[in-house]
Amino acid sequence: MDLGITGRVAVVTGGSEGIGKAAAHILAEEGVNVVILARTQSKLDAAVAEISSTAVGSIQAISCDVSNSESVDSAFKKILGEHGKVDILVNNAGQGNANTFDALDAETLDQDFQLKVHGAMYCSKAALPSMRSNRWGRIINITTAAGKAAGYSTLPTAMSRAAGIAMTKSMSKEYGADNILVNTVCIGSIRSAQNMKRAEEAVASGAVATTEEYYVERCKNVPVLRVGEAREAGDLIAYLASDRASYVSGTAINMDGGAAPVV
Repeated sequence: MDLGITGRVAVVTGGSEGIGKAAAHILAEEGVNVVILARTQSKLDAAVAEISSTAVGSIQAISCDVSNSESVDSAFKKILGEHGKVDILVNNAGQGNANTFDALDAETLDQDFQLKVHGAMYCSKAALPSMRSNRWGRIINITTAAGKAAGYSTLPTAMSRAAGIAMTKSMSKEYGADNILVNTVCIGSIRSAQNMKRAEEAVASGAVATTEEYYVERCKNVPVLRVGEAREAGDLIAYLASDRASYVSGTAINMDGGAAPVV
């Protein structure tokens, strides 16, 4: 399927591994010129080498801490200076942070919101002027279904993701007239870098014998009885970034194998 985005310019935060890397991979295969942002240069370099193997569009990386507004401004200054615009923004940067309310403190909450909510805000504000000028834009915020219906021990992630979903809906109403579509993908159990780290920790602690056993345990409450693959999430992100999704905006799409208790 031709997604109609050849030659577009995309920025993917948290693009050095997991879902971000998968999304960047697919967008580059579709002929999009992709810039991935993350903090660790070595991981960025490895991701660029991997993505380049099948890329049709260009792929480059910039070290950036999206929780820092000055770092974001510097990165987007480089991007706009080279490409002249940003058409697609995937706000994917984040990390799992699921604890009980008893364990929650102000510092943990502030750090989570700074990365996931402030980071998405900083990047969106940096990308929006060129989108509005060109009257074409796609912003895809990566959140979780816990932002719709928080479960036991899901804080502060459920709180920051709820904010991300609300921001998505509000932005979609503000920028629709400029042909800027804003959606969020609510991620469930995905075979990502973060989940692999947890799987390895579970093996090290003796909770499970292998990483695959960890994933089997994780998918017991998933109706399709498996965890998702990062590339499956990347496919959905690429679709939402495309001309094929030109009437989809303000949506919060569950990507969780049917596990969420709410639609």
